[in-house]
Amino acid sequence: MVTLIGVSILSDRDSRDHRAERPQRGDGLTAADVDPDTPVPQPPPLAGGTDLVAWSVTAAERSGVPARALRAYAAAELAQRSTTPDCRLSWSTLAGIGRVESDHGRFGGARADADGLTRPSIIGPPLDGSPGVREIRDSDGGRLDGDTTYDRAVGPMQFLPTTWARYGADGNGDGNRDPNQLDDAALAAARYLCADGRDTASGEGWWAGVLTYNSSVDYARLVWAAADRYTEATAA
Repeated sequence: MVTLIGVSILSDRDSRDHRAERPQRGDGLTAADVDPDTPVPQPPPLAGGTDLVAWSVTAAERSGVPARALRAYAAAELAQRSTTPDCRLSWSTLAGIGRVESDHGRFGGARADADGLTRPSIIGPPLDGSPGVREIRDSDGGRLDGDTTYDRAVGPMQFLPTTWARYGADGNGDGNRDPNQLDDAALAAARYLCADGRDTASGEGWWAGVLTYNSSVDYARLVWAAADRYTEATAA
């Protein structure tokens, strides 16, 4: 389970009749007015051997996403397509999640260094069973989230300790798996979205993956809106 942290969520929905005629797309802060299982537009797959540094700089200028975060999302796409090609995961879906979860590692004044490590660490609220919050008791002795009573979501992609234990990845090849490091977190998110044989380029598969990440249709509509925006912004 991955938990949405306190990024502002706005609502801007038209009537169902109007939605059927022309969906309101939103921007990642305002949700897309789309029905579940609506396919999200996909950018062309990145070619193997793409210069990710150069690509991320250009894509950042067009999309407004930090280049370092884009590099992590793109590297995760390439790695995951190599491992599970039928999942057809795109960097834009990862960027959509990164936007909603932590504003690409910038939530609360955090910033990602050149090494991809977000400082200060982004730690979500305690999952203590308060109104609207699921109760999850501490599962890792506070090793990742610093809380020995309740679990909290950690890092730019907001992983719970139990989910990180299963899907955590070493995206930058330094021998460590750190949810606070963009490359590691993006690759872990890719693994999580592609689990169970999902095809994230299909409407059904995309929604299933994102709703597994966070079981809220409103959340998925926010991610849809951001992914759609980034695909459109970077189109050739």
